Amino acid sequence: MGSKRVYFLAHGRVQGVFYRKFTANRAHELNLTGWVRNRSDEKVEGEAQGEETSVAQFMKDLKKGPTHALVSKLDVEDRELVDGESEFEVRRG
Repeated sequence: MGSKRVYFLAHGRVQGVFYRKFTANRAHELNLTGWVRNRSDEKVEGEAQGEETSVAQFMKDLKKGPTHALVSKLDVEDRELVDGESEFEVRRG
């Protein structure tokens, strides 16, 4: 399997419920790189890169989210791979 990068946008109750922390923790567990941040419109967005199977599992996890989140929709778009990225970071919106 090859590498893949995706952009994601989570809708619903995803701010104030540790969604970014959950996202970063899962990314680290799956050896993904990228970023996540809150948006001013109450959504959470980010990008993730890694092995295709890991990215697919990550998207399943993000659709569920942490305990107190309520993800109503998760938009996902393929993106170009980013060379030299070494970590997954939580960005301030």
